[in-house]
Amino acid sequence: MTDVTSFLLERLHAAGLTDVVAVEPAAGGLAATAGLARRGDGTTVFVKGFVKGFVKGFVGGFVGGLVKSSGEPPSDDVFAAEAEGLTALREAGGVATPEIVLAGRDLLVLSALRPRPDTEAFWERFAHALAHLHTSTRSPRFGWHRDNWLGRRRQVNTWDDDGFAFFAQHRLLRWLGEPRVQEALGAADRAALERLCDRLPELLPVRPACLTHGDLWALNVMATPGGRPALIDPAVSYMWAEVDLAHVWTTAPPPEAHVFFDLYAELTGLDRGWRERMPILQLRQHLAVIAQFDPDWGAADLVRATLAPFRRRS
Repeated sequence: MTDVTSFLLERLHAAGLTDVVAVEPAAGGLAATAGLARRGDGTTVFVKGFVKGFVKGFVGGFVGGLVKSSGEPPSDDVFAAEAEGLTALREAGGVATPEIVLAGRDLLVLSALRPRPDTEAFWERFAHALAHLHTSTRSPRFGWHRDNWLGRRRQVNTWDDDGFAFFAQHRLLRWLGEPRVQEALGAADRAALERLCDRLPELLPVRPACLTHGDLWALNVMATPGGRPALIDPAVSYMWAEVDLAHVWTTAPPPEAHVFFDLYAELTGLDRGWRERMPILQLRQHLAVIAQFDPDWGAADLVRATLAPFRRRS
């Protein structure tokens, strides 16, 4: 195991934050290693970087074991793209995000947030915040002005006027070339996914693009020091709002979150059939997990279950 705290402290000092006196490990995501860094004046900042060795992974609220990391970022722009996404969510969508302290090649430093309070009142506030983001940032095109990152894999955001084509090509089919996906899904599974993509206009309603977080599992919802809902770890693009909704829906939100879904549906005018669409919209995230992590925490089984109606009967 890598000495994460020493590694992050060394990186912080090398980046010019020489007033950092200590770093404590923090539970985080799957691609990078996180810590809370205490500065000489007593304030705390959040830091993450890519550490060589093994780090613990978390999926859907469950500790998933050890994930191997090379210690190198997949590209020089990973943290710059993340910082840009945080800024866009805050400035264009009015959602609280951490302030950017430093965004370098292999280190991202942000103002510290706090764990969300799992109360109905908090989830009601989050419903209003996410509904505002999705209804106030509509776009005639799907994509983003640059590619960014979902974990350690590039997220292609080439502009497209057709949301069904964009979702099929850049959010679903793009994973079929990944070695772990090829190993996990057989030829029949891949053919079923292609058939599902061909039928997307029948399966999903026509919806406008809007600014989406892009990786909105429940643990990426936190709180500001004042208790306002705040978002971290985005992979932003202009996409269907329900892609964000599906990610919250399927990643073990707490019982108190039930008020979020009903209120969000009311605020955004969702039809009654939205729950039935969630497995299709969440395919992208399951495929991304298969592509990047071993074990995949059941993602391949969930993909196969969703694809079952699209298999050809022999």
